Amino acid sequence: MGAEENVELVRRGDEAFNAGDMETLRELFAEDAVWHASGSGVLSGVKRGRKEILAYFAELGGRSQGTLKVIVNEIIGGESHTVQLQHNHAEANGRTLDTDGVITFRIRDGKVIEGREYFEDTGQGDAFWA
Repeated sequence: MGAEENVELVRRGDEAFNAGDMETLRELFAEDAVWHASGSGVLSGVKRGRKEILAYFAELGGRSQGTLKVIVNEIIGGESHTVQLQHNHAEANGRTLDTDGVITFRIRDGKVIEGREYFEDTGQGDAFWA
């Protein structure tokens, strides 16, 4: 796959994530994919395998009471790496998450094999997800 196809794959993932469409997300991730969740909070750390990654995404939805939205600013595609600039917003339990971030994706054979989150304010994220 080339850069354009990788951008489209990430865009499909964003749409599925925001819609809570776990079936589409399952199709986009390799079985042995790895996700690096930023910060030092309860949800931070490495998620190994598609099952753990999807469970993590579901936990984000649950803890945000379904309000988490990823607003994509730009997706920059490459042959094996694709970068997404984004803004995250959620409100739950009297707390607000409002932060910019970047996710780097490694893609192989049309599937995400690795994702790494980087956020402007990981402390805000750690507090929100607690």
